[in-house]
Amino acid sequence: MHILILGGTTEARALAGLLDAETGVRVTSSLAGRVASPRLPAGEVRIGGFGGVDGLVAWMREHAVDAVIDATHPFAERISFNAARAAATAHVPLLALRRPGWVPVDGDRWVPVPSLDAAAGALDGLGERVFLTTGRMGLAAFAGRPEWFLVRSVDAPDAPMPARTEILLDRGPFTLDGERDLLARHRIDVLVTKDSGGAATAPKLTAAREAGIPVVVVHRPPVPEGVPVAATPEEAAAWVATRLRESRVR
Repeated sequence: MHILILGGTTEARALAGLLDAETGVRVTSSLAGRVASPRLPAGEVRIGGFGGVDGLVAWMREHAVDAVIDATHPFAERISFNAARAAATAHVPLLALRRPGWVPVDGDRWVPVPSLDAAAGALDGLGERVFLTTGRMGLAAFAGRPEWFLVRSVDAPDAPMPARTEILLDRGPFTLDGERDLLARHRIDVLVTKDSGGAATAPKLTAAREAGIPVVVVHRPPVPEGVPVAATPEEAAAWVATRLRESRVR
């Protein structure tokens, strides 16, 4: 049984490890190639895009893919919808693996917004020194802002970006002590983040809450309609196991 996993997230790597250990399961993980030195999962790996829906359909048919798991980043909206259309066209079952989103707790000063553009607009009056943790691909939304920005990303971002920007190249997971120190050292007074969920980057939320710093939170896009969702790699592996048993019965 050939399983195609889309994405290089922590959950995608964990799932690849679980499936690669299963007898009768072949795993191919597809990474977008946006990170220069990605952490590679177990099993086979391909890097780069498919060329849209038609390219993904052709690849699945050529490589006899039996099921697809969309384990991309919660904000990788385009590939998620391409995967849904391609899976429907190729008549291949599709599952979305999505870590649960973050939930505010007492003491949080969250400003929920629907998009990066809205996040930029929400900065008015919130602070002058912004810790921007939305990744390197969406900095253009903040390019016209007057605030000072600390931008953290795995790889160096490209222009356009805010005029007053300091780049911090780093990769999670991050510790609470480290995030506390970063906020204090850079005198951060507002945090901007996407609702990525998961534990690897969550300490910044606790550090912001302790410091009384407002957090602009960009809501994640919905999973394509009709696509079932698993919250953990273990749930996704169980979904694959069910299909493997069904295939053996047939």
